Amino acid sequence: MTDPRELLAGLREDLRAANYTVDGVGELVGDVASAALDREQPLPALRATAGSREPAAVLLRCATLGRTVTRAELDAALPRTGTDGAAALGLVAAAGSAPGDEVRPLVDLRPYAVDDASGTAQWWLVSDLGELATGEALSADHVLGVGGASLTLASATVRTPVDRVLDVGTGCGIQALHAARHARRVTATDTSERALDLAAVNAALNETALDLRQGSLLEPVEEGERFGLVVSNPPFVITPRTGAVPTYEYRDGGMPGDSLVARLVGQVGSVLEPGGVAQLLGNWELHDGQSWSQRLEGWLEGTGLDAWVVQREVADPALYAETWIRDGGQKPGPRFDELYTAWLDDFAARGVSGVGFGVVTLRKPLRAGAPLRRFEENLAALSDPLGEVFATGLAVHDALAGLEDLGDLALRVAPDVTDERYHTPGDPDPRIVLLRQGGGLRRVAQVDGDLAGLVGACDGELTVGQVTAGLAVLGEEPVGDVRQRLYPRVRSLVQDGFLLLP
Repeated sequence: MTDPRELLAGLREDLRAANYTVDGVGELVGDVASAALDREQPLPALRATAGSREPAAVLLRCATLGRTVTRAELDAALPRTGTDGAAALGLVAAAGSAPGDEVRPLVDLRPYAVDDASGTAQWWLVSDLGELATGEALSADHVLGVGGASLTLASATVRTPVDRVLDVGTGCGIQALHAARHARRVTATDTSERALDLAAVNAALNETALDLRQGSLLEPVEEGERFGLVVSNPPFVITPRTGAVPTYEYRDGGMPGDSLVARLVGQVGSVLEPGGVAQLLGNWELHDGQSWSQRLEGWLEGTGLDAWVVQREVADPALYAETWIRDGGQKPGPRFDELYTAWLDDFAARGVSGVGFGVVTLRKPLRAGAPLRRFEENLAALSDPLGEVFATGLAVHDALAGLEDLGDLALRVAPDVTDERYHTPGDPDPRIVLLRQGGGLRRVAQVDGDLAGLVGACDGELTVGQVTAGLAVLGEEPVGDVRQRLYPRVRSLVQDGFLLLP
């Protein structure tokens, strides 16, 4: 029997030779079909590759779109691996040994492009075939490929080099593969044996070493183990705990409401080294009379961790239920309505008025003091990657924590910041001035004339004190009053990245 490692090495070479990459597939099918694939619509790509025997076209039809191909076509597309090698790896099943016999895919195999702080790379990821390929509801042990949540977490993760990383709920292993680019050792855990098997395949296919362990949340972590970074795209979906609702391992943690995310937030500090960062995605329930930030503050109580949470989406109970019922592959009909009713009943029982989704960044402080508590809602389209934004924001928080007087700082305006000015017709002075970030979290800050003038003078040479003194002279106002009014707002602009520390 051929060694699986040799088969995977041959497969890797075949995929490279076929130009089965994100760019290669894009060139093959064109922009329209590529965009349709991103929306889980296969028809344009099927039309674009119909009748083509190009290796990338054969692989796309079989490995991504879930269509059958002939043994001869797959043998030609994978000359080192062949149909028999692909079958030995569990990728396909062949109806027979004749050249014209059909070969059907058993898993999804698609290219993935990496572009983060460690540079660019091309990978291939194996996961279970989704609804796009099967047209059927997902199985309970379905292993998801790269979805929107995976991409969000990969973008948001701080990529500072560390010794050890822990990936909780690794799934197909995508976060662990990213982490291996800036860590000496990566430990990846999951409750699903199938997920760990596919993660092992992906690690070997992409020449990456992972320490894979089975178990729930932090249970597989050994006593005394500490990590510089913990990442997690956990099974955060809020699902009714009734027998009528299927449990999907990739998204359902088996706990009521949002308690799984709450537990992870409350416990993750125990495995962080001092200065270590944990970043995870989550859903949280919204209740009338309580802000979303108050709910998360309750989770953080007693942890001693710094916390920076960005709420990215808010869904009402009906929309949330519809989204996840469709995600499981259910079509409209009696079964859909049964699940819909279960979800709405579950939310009503706990008085849930909505569900928030976002990125939670936690850090174990290096020194004693009041922990960072930062909660912001940002529903706009953001710029990727965001990891550097979080890394810089944490560093700025530390720099400002011991700095009471900003007067000696020579600040600079961030290069992506522009201002917009709105005038009432006939009025020479702007009525509204907005500072707008062109990248990162794309924040917008409204400022008055004095603050706009101060920001405009921040060239890295003049200090805040010098600029403030000039504004006091121009406004014929005591300099102490100007400082008292502007310094707290300048601090906020530094924290938000509009102004940069020297």
